[in-house]
Amino acid sequence: MKYYIIAGEASGDLHGSNLMKGIYHEDPEAHIRFWGGDFVNEVFSEMSEYEGECGLVKHYKDGAIMGFWEVFVKAGKLLGNVKFCKNDIMSWKPDVVILIDYPGFNFKIAKFAHNRGIKVFYYIAPKVWASREGRIKALKRDVDRLFIVFPFEIPYFKSKGISFIYKGNPLVDAIDSSIALTEDRQAFLQRNGLPDKPYIAMLAGSRKGEINTMMPVLAEFAKRLHRIPEYAGYMFLIAAAPARNMSDYSTYLTDENPEEGPDIRVLFGQTQSIVKNAEAAVVNSGTASLETVLLGTPQVVGFITGNLTYAIAKRIVKVKYISLGNLIIDRLAFKELIQDECNPENILNEVKNIIENGEYRKRMLGDYAEIRQRLGGKGASRAVASAMIDILREGGNQ
Repeated sequence: MKYYIIAGEASGDLHGSNLMKGIYHEDPEAHIRFWGGDFVNEVFSEMSEYEGECGLVKHYKDGAIMGFWEVFVKAGKLLGNVKFCKNDIMSWKPDVVILIDYPGFNFKIAKFAHNRGIKVFYYIAPKVWASREGRIKALKRDVDRLFIVFPFEIPYFKSKGISFIYKGNPLVDAIDSSIALTEDRQAFLQRNGLPDKPYIAMLAGSRKGEINTMMPVLAEFAKRLHRIPEYAGYMFLIAAAPARNMSDYSTYLTDENPEEGPDIRVLFGQTQSIVKNAEAAVVNSGTASLETVLLGTPQVVGFITGNLTYAIAKRIVKVKYISLGNLIIDRLAFKELIQDECNPENILNEVKNIIENGEYRKRMLGDYAEIRQRLGGKGASRAVASAMIDILREGGNQ
């Protein structure tokens, strides 16, 4: 069968890669054409016997857009990609279009594909439970089957009368198969030529806009923590997003007196290993905060966006927390610092609390265990792939 997958950002690339593995296992004759990033492309290169028209169409780094204002100013590029995608789908004629999160783009494609008789699956449900509940109408109209990944979504979508399939969360598979869980700390440090000293992981996000807002805060936090004598020997590792380059980070790391400043280093493509071996992590809100939970590293989440985007979001976002881990257990397992609260001093105080307060750290890790338990066990990605293929082979609506 022919599968057309659209993963429009870093988290979708990760989940899409695991879904593709499942599809190839369940359907060895699968022909897959996709939008995504390095993860899905690596799976395709390793597992597909077909090239030609199969493979990567566009890399997500060419189109990832976040926030209301960002969507507005980049509308021309977004619409150009939508038009290109529609033409590409019609030219290739897939059996199914599989949409992964990225609702601003994917809802347009869902309507287009559905109106032309192409089956549409939506994997990683758009967060209509948080905002833009009006999109439920489009989900019912244009999507043949919704595949959800969070336990708190089950009662929500039931109450809205939307048919869905839940097989657990694919991030459990991604973490459990990661080198971060099999490689010890010493091996990680040696492999990267790093000194054997404690460090703080810093995750500024995957999009250029996120990095631009978070990096100045993280750099100043590192300077302030470094000035405290008991932390002067700490290192700071920036887990750089794979689709970015060094210039996205180095701009914020210049120092007039580098010999006296903190030891800040940038590593690409090793987020999970960096987080796993850190004393604590400062994480930009998103999938990375849930990865940090599953890796077992105490964290503080920070989130900063444009003032206009934030003002709009405050009016329409309905959830109590911005982090998935906190949403899953419906309480603060770890602190969230949002907008003005996300400043160097608040981050410093929280990181110190994580490291110095043993009871606080123990409670956070206990909450982590509950979050993991609620996400379910291994095998979610392959189970979802199997369910998708069963529906397609039966030609109906299970």
